[in-house]
Amino acid sequence: MTKSSLPGRTLSLLREEWRQLTTIRASDRPWQMPFAAALASGLPLLIGAWFDRMDHGLVSSLGGLVFLYLPETPMSHRMVSLMASAFGMTACYALGVMSHLVPPVMVIVLTLIATLVTMVCRFYRLAPPGSLFFIMAAAIGAHSPGDVLQIPLKVGLLAMGCLLACLVAFAYSIHILRRRPAQPVAPLPAPTFDFVVFDAVVIGAFVGISLALAQLLHLEKAYWVPVSCLAVIQGMSLRAVWDRQLQRIVGTGIGLLLSWGLLSLPLDKWSVSLCMIALTFVVETAVVRHYGFAAIFITPLTLLLAEATTLGHGASGALIEARFFDTVLGSLVGLAGGVCLHSTTFRQVASHALRKLIPTRFLA
Repeated sequence: MTKSSLPGRTLSLLREEWRQLTTIRASDRPWQMPFAAALASGLPLLIGAWFDRMDHGLVSSLGGLVFLYLPETPMSHRMVSLMASAFGMTACYALGVMSHLVPPVMVIVLTLIATLVTMVCRFYRLAPPGSLFFIMAAAIGAHSPGDVLQIPLKVGLLAMGCLLACLVAFAYSIHILRRRPAQPVAPLPAPTFDFVVFDAVVIGAFVGISLALAQLLHLEKAYWVPVSCLAVIQGMSLRAVWDRQLQRIVGTGIGLLLSWGLLSLPLDKWSVSLCMIALTFVVETAVVRHYGFAAIFITPLTLLLAEATTLGHGASGALIEARFFDTVLGSLVGLAGGVCLHSTTFRQVASHALRKLIPTRFLA
């Protein structure tokens, strides 16, 4: 290699990274979809503000995220699919809340949830966001303070948020199906062991590793570490994993400046609710075009979720710093998991070992 070729290759690599970072994808997503998604997660916040129970509104708002799993299929199929997703999110949140009572098993529970949910999502070819919000619900539930008597209340609040999301989705579907034809229900391809089982086990293992690292480092609100890990590792190729990791860290860094500005304002329960609705609309409009740009608004949205009960009167600097560290740690673990997931050598060795652990009758 000549001396002149190394700077040239480095410059070419930097140009390619910049091109990937600034590429904006086309999208035909109608504006009504982000608007309905903002209503599904925002209405519980407004109801919570009305009754002066923002803590209850936040739990139901989390259930409203199930709206994002609405497929573009005919009405009968899309509503059944959404209700199945609502059941899955409720179950994941319930298991997460129960694991909070026994902290030593929290990592094991979240690892199993991530593995099983990823298996189901891959078996049924669930479109993005895939398993992300199911595992987010479990992680948030696992880090929610409370005792055993509060479990039915919390799970009920999240289930009511899911129900409201289904009602919003029904009204949205009636409207949008009059303007756009439904997509046909595609037949499911034959599942393979590597895609459904092996990938899910690896993803679940690294999600568990990220949470274990967060606990070893004694991080507060550690649920964002496994969520960041999962968001990165879900890339369909190593290039996609790297791009997602880079965009998430850069977007989070810029979003922290926006977060600092928002949390410096004299927010009350109504302004917090309306701000979160607006941020949800922007995120769902932008995420299909550029993930890094959407991450700029995801950051203040998640920070407001953490600050909503205190209405922004706490020390915002420490929270912003913790969120950036959580994102970097989770993204790096997710990148390591993506390298393993897309390594031919690792797949051959680990997949062969995993097959030996499973009875032959289950592999037929």
